[in-house]
Amino acid sequence: MTPTFGLIIVGDEILSGKRADKHLARVIELLSARGLSLAYADYVGDDPDRITATLQRAFASGDVVFSCGGIGATPDDHTRQCAARALGRELVLHPAAEALIRERMQDVAREQGVAYEPDRADNVHRLNMGVFPSGARIIPNPYNKIPGFSCDGSRAGGAVHFVPGFPVMAWPMIEWVLDQHYAASFNRAPQTEHSVIVFGAMEAALTPLMERIEKTHAGVRVFSLPSVDHPQYGRHIELGVKGPAQSVPAAWADLQQALHEVGAECGPELVRNL
Repeated sequence: MTPTFGLIIVGDEILSGKRADKHLARVIELLSARGLSLAYADYVGDDPDRITATLQRAFASGDVVFSCGGIGATPDDHTRQCAARALGRELVLHPAAEALIRERMQDVAREQGVAYEPDRADNVHRLNMGVFPSGARIIPNPYNKIPGFSCDGSRAGGAVHFVPGFPVMAWPMIEWVLDQHYAASFNRAPQTEHSVIVFGAMEAALTPLMERIEKTHAGVRVFSLPSVDHPQYGRHIELGVKGPAQSVPAAWADLQQALHEVGAECGPELVRNL
């Protein structure tokens, strides 16, 4: 079966509006390019109890979940510790992560033209970025070598993959996880969406039609997106069907015919591959 994919975005800066989230749109794009889709997204601030509860749900879900943010080693970074709490595991310094972090510190020392001092307090502290729940696997970071990590959930096939909050690091790391671990699911169940702009209609009047389409065409979902002040179309409803590529055409033809029969005023048609 194709995995269900979820996303967790951690950070007070997102919820306060100090920074705008960029991960959601990009993760949708990365999944879509591989014939996959995002089922849900959770936003959570830097509260350890809330992060732990969110991760407990993720680990128990059996889903493939990407968690962005909070894996650094400053006082407001809690994700690594919360992951260990959620799993009931101890935190340990991952040997491969330690090696990569030390390699990065040596690179920085060379760039700055100074000697590498492994026992210096700040360098010792940086090793905390490689302290993960026991049993974790590392995710390589092509930007600065400081890895993320993955932990399996309690159900077969489920896992949570932890990456930094910085898009320049997170996005290639997410791509690596997808390509390394989930390539067998790419384009396995192509999804498509077909919709039309309907002018002057009311959702309540269209509801029986929507219910009939879903009942008649198994696996297809009907959606309506009303707008009252669209700059191009004004008041309208975008009405459409989405689901498996092989099932959508029949449902779409049925929907078109029904709209024609009721004399609906229709505008442009829209097609999206999901």
